[in-house]
Amino acid sequence: MKEFKDKVAVITGAASGIGLGIARRAAKEGMKLVVADIEKDALKQTEEEFKSSGTEVISVLIDVSKAEDIEKLAQETIDAFGEVHLLCNNAGVAAPGFLWECVLSDWNWVIGVNLWGVIHGIRTFVPIMLQQGNECYIVNTSSMAGVMYGDPGNGIYSITKQGVVALSESLRTGLLQMGTKIGVSVLCPGIVNTRITNSERNRPAEFRGSDYMPSFDRIAKNHPELEQAVKNAPKIWEAGTPADQSGDVVFKAIKNEVFYIFTEIGEGWETGMKTRFDGIWKDYDKTKSILKDL
Repeated sequence: MKEFKDKVAVITGAASGIGLGIARRAAKEGMKLVVADIEKDALKQTEEEFKSSGTEVISVLIDVSKAEDIEKLAQETIDAFGEVHLLCNNAGVAAPGFLWECVLSDWNWVIGVNLWGVIHGIRTFVPIMLQQGNECYIVNTSSMAGVMYGDPGNGIYSITKQGVVALSESLRTGLLQMGTKIGVSVLCPGIVNTRITNSERNRPAEFRGSDYMPSFDRIAKNHPELEQAVKNAPKIWEAGTPADQSGDVVFKAIKNEVFYIFTEIGEGWETGMKTRFDGIWKDYDKTKSILKDL
């Protein structure tokens, strides 16, 4: 996809962070916007920002973990604009903690938003795009955690983000084999200035069990030696790459048909990816020897 003017973009998690950055770049490209989020006040403010600049926009309050909410999002998009050309399955949350210490509500919430949110988006919007028969594009937001070793302190998040990478790869391959006009990319952000470390602000009551405690509070309680690291975590993301820059990267990558989109580069990221993939090849070679000896 090279041209975006007057086309329709649907973006989840659009009221802050990377989603808002993507939406701002989409507006600069002359697109009509459907911004969706679970955070009511922030979503309203986002809609007003775009309306004040003359962008055609609607906002839809949704929880991406619910299939019926994504179906509502699709219906309101078609009712307002008739078509959809760019879908950004971007909404994401995190509930840090060692896997064995995370409670069931943590698992249900993070998987529901980060993975099922993307699945619902694909199942709902791809049939619409196929029926349109015109040029469309899908960007699924994963993370650098999706292409590196799983983070021991944020395991559920890593699981979902690696799932989004595999989902995007399968989706892209299938759509190519079918000869469709739908392109696919997977966005793998690094440290971007978002409010991901304050995801708890948007955790619905249904994902707060009787054993609920905010993730960072639980880590500090169970591991006092990590209390300072917990306090410093938000500062790390506040100092990250500007979210608007991520939006710029996404659109340039789409125009250049880049599948794996990275928001930043650096030795640390390169070492992390290389370590993982070198480890895979190393153990593959070891397995060859084992099989020969059987």
